[in-house]
Amino acid sequence: MKIEEAIIYVIAKRNGGMTTDQIAEAINRSGLYMRKDNQPVTGKQVYAVVSRFPAIFTKEAGRIMLLI
Repeated sequence: MKIEEAIIYVIAKRNGGMTTDQIAEAINRSGLYMRKDNQPVTGKQVYAVVSRFPAIFTKEAGRIMLLI
């Protein structure tokens, strides 16, 4: 699974907005995505991915939400 797919899955499952740290924690806890260096996903990494996909994600009031 790609990291953007893991982010979509976590947000959709929660059915609401989440902070980048909450998303990273959920991805790490469930093992949805593994970095190449085997380090845990960080909130900064989630933010970077979300910023690359403005057609899928929106950022409002410190929370990331799905547009799709």
